[in-house]
Amino acid sequence: MGLAALQAASRPPAKLSLKSGSALVLDQVTGQALIEKQAGAVQPIASLTKLMTAMVLLDAHLDPQEILTITNDDKDMLRHSKSRLPVGTRLPREQALLLALLASENRAAHALGRTFPGGLSAFVGAMNAKARTLGLEETRFEDPSGLSAGNVANARDLARIMEAAYRYPEIRDFTTRPETSIQAGRHSIQFPNTNALVRSSRWNIGLSKTGYIEEAGRCLVMQAMLANRPVLIILLDSWGKYSRLGDANRIKQWLEARVGPRS
Repeated sequence: MGLAALQAASRPPAKLSLKSGSALVLDQVTGQALIEKQAGAVQPIASLTKLMTAMVLLDAHLDPQEILTITNDDKDMLRHSKSRLPVGTRLPREQALLLALLASENRAAHALGRTFPGGLSAFVGAMNAKARTLGLEETRFEDPSGLSAGNVANARDLARIMEAAYRYPEIRDFTTRPETSIQAGRHSIQFPNTNALVRSSRWNIGLSKTGYIEEAGRCLVMQAMLANRPVLIILLDSWGKYSRLGDANRIKQWLEARVGPRS
């Protein structure tokens, strides 16, 4: 099948079965859709939110070495999700951003918003202002972590968010590190990347973020090299524990078998 036929596809071909409810794969150079499935569906995006959180924080040019303290205010009182980041932990703002992106740490993301000039409401306002600047018509934010089901977008808007986030070296770096660790008191706490594919030698990933809340299903976005071309992959509303990773591998295999390298 030629590239033109792929670009014209409005849904995954019969031989490519995706478990995700919504999917979009874009050629990052041309912007053309290679695979598309319910890409206009607006839905909660869970921790994919943290890409916007990172951009707003970095745009503010706050001191990356300023020490933040995780407090009781940073606990998840909405869903009571677990965290490996203890209350009382002191860490540089830059390290909090790393944990928010790599390990999807909700307490770290909340602390970044809470300590923003003007507080949490000002931070969420800046997130929505950034969305308008990027021309995102279907995107809204209510919190910096993604725990709120009111954080919504569709796959097409997420592709724009990824394109913008990819311009930040820190986001590319932090989202693709295999793991990191912090010192909490006398203990060192290890945090693996929430996307296992960044640790796979079969993948060349330039940006990555996972997300999950019940209303959103399991989500995954990545910038990666497939068939020797840069692509953006957006997978939303996947319900099996490993199905978003399975979809990514199926997309990789399918594209590399059918699409030749860019001339």
